[in-house]
Amino acid sequence: MVNAKFSGLVEFAKGFEPRAKISHVLFDFDGTLSLIRQGWPEVMLPMFDEMLPSQGSETTDQRRRMLYDDIMRLNGKQTIYQMIQFADRVKERGGQAREPLWYKHEYLRRLEVRIRSRLDGLREGSIAPDSLLVHQSRQLLDLLQQRGLKMYLASGTDEPFVKQEAALLQVDRYFGTHIYGALDDYKNFSKKMIIDRILRENQIPGEQLLAFGDGYVEIQNTKEVGGVAVAVASDEANNGSGQMDEWKRQRLLGVGADVVIPDFRDAQVLLDYVLNDH
Repeated sequence: MVNAKFSGLVEFAKGFEPRAKISHVLFDFDGTLSLIRQGWPEVMLPMFDEMLPSQGSETTDQRRRMLYDDIMRLNGKQTIYQMIQFADRVKERGGQAREPLWYKHEYLRRLEVRIRSRLDGLREGSIAPDSLLVHQSRQLLDLLQQRGLKMYLASGTDEPFVKQEAALLQVDRYFGTHIYGALDDYKNFSKKMIIDRILRENQIPGEQLLAFGDGYVEIQNTKEVGGVAVAVASDEANNGSGQMDEWKRQRLLGVGADVVIPDFRDAQVLLDYVLNDH
């Protein structure tokens, strides 16, 4: 659906009502703001495919589709959950699974090879930070800051990496001390825990929370407390294309997203509408 006020694509869930009292905003990181790790499924999927015991009757396509669905179903949760799921797949096929943490470290080693040039480019100044942010992210962050809304960042990526990458992208200043990521003791972190903490520490009802994310977890958790969830169905490989990733769109609408956008080109109009300032 294209609304006349929007220059790009936007889709509102049936019955969506604007909220004038939004006071706190939660962001996912990878795929929602950051593109540093763009292409990560192209690292995880081949690794799983290489390590999964084969079953005689399945085709390569069937096997890769099953693994891809496992991976994307858990997108937004801590990386360790994808590794736990994979270890279970190995066991159910009679294989000898390694510890999920071993798979996670091997995946991160392979991913680091893929993204090293991006990190180096940001550090050296040869890559502009905004080129590795989802289109017009900074515009949205500036607008939220100008409105005095308190912003939080929560990612399924390990916390030291999230903090480092947010600093390299020069977006850490929007969140201050409120940047959270996965912990080695994975049971002590979840996006649900962060949402509960935001509501508790600020003594606000869920209706005052707005969240932006491209994974089902933050969308679902936000809707569970009565917040407004904006799904960012970002086309990560073609940043700025204005097209929605159809897999993300369908998945995120399916868990209750209020609004779906491809990027933040219409940040001003979107906020005016969602926050009932139009």
